[in-house]
Amino acid sequence: MASSTQITKNNPTDLDETDVNALEELQHSFAAIKNEIGKVIIGQDEAIEKIFICMLSQGHALLMGVPGLAKTLLVNSISQTISLSFSRIQFTPDLMPSDVTGTEILQNREDGKGREFKFIKGPVFTNVLLADEINRTPPKTQSALLEAMQEKRVTVAGKNHNLQKPFFVLATQNPIEQEGTYPLPEAQLDRFMFLIRLDYPNRDDELSIARRTTLGEPSALSKILTAKKLKEYQLITEKIPVPEHVFERAVDLVRRTRPASDDAPKWVKDSVQWGAGPRAIQFLIRGAKARAVIQGNFITTSDDLDAVAEAVLDHRIITNFHARSEGIASTDVVSRLIEEANKEDK
Repeated sequence: MASSTQITKNNPTDLDETDVNALEELQHSFAAIKNEIGKVIIGQDEAIEKIFICMLSQGHALLMGVPGLAKTLLVNSISQTISLSFSRIQFTPDLMPSDVTGTEILQNREDGKGREFKFIKGPVFTNVLLADEINRTPPKTQSALLEAMQEKRVTVAGKNHNLQKPFFVLATQNPIEQEGTYPLPEAQLDRFMFLIRLDYPNRDDELSIARRTTLGEPSALSKILTAKKLKEYQLITEKIPVPEHVFERAVDLVRRTRPASDDAPKWVKDSVQWGAGPRAIQFLIRGAKARAVIQGNFITTSDDLDAVAEAVLDHRIITNFHARSEGIASTDVVSRLIEEANKEDK
């Protein structure tokens, strides 16, 4: 494990011994969180890690998976182990923006002298907001989340109301049932740091699900982290050093996703309609830092960047009709770009 001296030598922000100890504590906390969530969630280790990376990076995540994969239970369990307040919004076609942000009501004053407007907070005033089936509601209501996700506040009747910190939006989408849905516009998709795809568990995990989840109520989860401690970990994660070649790799990777760029290879120009923007570069670096920390490293590597690249770029790359007809998805584009970058490194 890296020493404080080694970290200081490579890091302009100068992590001190206290920071190093805190980072080691963070790694132990993450292991404890995974173990605790394992009491109710079987498998999905990769999804748990990516959600935790988002939390350390102060980002939001979009969970994509078919019904029955415990997406809601996963988010709820994570909020319990980190001792965060939790709200769930079931998005429906008749949901209004005020159902998300809150509204002002006219009521009698406490002193009995006339009436006044009072703001009633909506479910967005929480630490972890689960936006269940976010594509089930019209764009007007979807957009109510935009300011909250980006600015950490909402505006109602011309007044700003700050949200609690930390604040995370974890939204879910069903990829197989698209009738009567409102696909998220690219501008809103870009607000999500990660697109996390949940797949069916393997056979051994499904056997464990059958045995362990049919015996009655699951056991209560222990609190591993406080919201205050999580905020401390977020600040420390920002200090993790990033070598220049990792910055360059992030920039080159994103620029190669853009078909109009001179940096894009020919096969990208033939297969991609739109590539990722500068926000993707920011999320790649932030995610790579957080991934390095929970992996027990105190400096960001190219492997950390590659590990988060698919989750960052998947929903930011739009393939064209030709690629879709050939069965080429955005994940295939990311995988090939990383493979080519690794060959160039050799």
